[in-house]
Amino acid sequence: MQYTILGFILMIIMLLYFKVADRFNIIDKPNKRSSHSEVTLRGGGIIFWFSALLYFTQHVQSNYFFFAGITLVSLVSFWDDIQSLSNKIRISVHFLAITLIFYDLGVFSLMPVWGVVITYILSIGLINAYNFMDGINGITGLYTLVVMGALLYVNTKIQLFIDAAFIKYAMIASLVFLFFNYRKKAKCFAGDVGSIAIAFWVIYLVLKLILVTNSVIWLLFLAVYGVDAICTIMHRLFLKQNIFEAHRLHLYQVLSNEYKIQHRLVALYYAIAQTIISIFVVSLYQKVHDILLLVIIITPLLLVYSLKFYLLNKSNLKLSR
Repeated sequence: MQYTILGFILMIIMLLYFKVADRFNIIDKPNKRSSHSEVTLRGGGIIFWFSALLYFTQHVQSNYFFFAGITLVSLVSFWDDIQSLSNKIRISVHFLAITLIFYDLGVFSLMPVWGVVITYILSIGLINAYNFMDGINGITGLYTLVVMGALLYVNTKIQLFIDAAFIKYAMIASLVFLFFNYRKKAKCFAGDVGSIAIAFWVIYLVLKLILVTNSVIWLLFLAVYGVDAICTIMHRLFLKQNIFEAHRLHLYQVLSNEYKIQHRLVALYYAIAQTIISIFVVSLYQKVHDILLLVIIITPLLLVYSLKFYLLNKSNLKLSR
């Protein structure tokens, strides 16, 4: 009943936000590098912040730093959705927000200096990777459900590391968002406020699990997004492109834009791929060495990603004829 009520409240909040977004013209206008073709309301992902707010009002003492951090990244991201901000401002706020959860989780006392530096780089990189990957209907909501579902399973069956409700609140918010986004013609897009807020939530949970279990293998719960984002950045750097500008070089963009595969289907492929990987991770945890498991999972993902170059080449050949 608790989560049914939560879903109902979040649904009302979303509908109210639509009125605000429509009133103040908070929209996403497609351009030549977009994966959509119609003007759509932006910022629907603000529902993730509201879900965090509802959780925080019931658990003030235990999640103060997390809520302060997600509020900071949500605020600056929502501002960026309305009026573009410089990368320096956004990254600075991300750094501050990550510092808050590092303090909350005891990262500074549990890790050596070099470990803290690497964790900063990974955390800020994952926040932006999650944002980069938010480009087609359903991909953010479905992928988040898979990641949160995997974390909930670990929390329930393998290692209790956090209040289960904290994970479930994110999952309910994802379901509400998907109701409006996982459509042929989406009612709204997540916007930076959505993709970055939920990325911050995911990072907090994964980092906490890593610290509790002393294993980095849980990073593989983000393997599909990670491989696509990192490899695409490397590809763009090779092409001497500005990695902060809009583009259409992610594998999901090639599938959606060049090969016209329905957005919802591509998003489902990503979610299924991550589900399979998460099952492998959970099944092989403590049975296979972390490094070996990383190689077993990442290698086939790199091979799948490399298909993008074949697909792009094939598409270019068709256009040249």
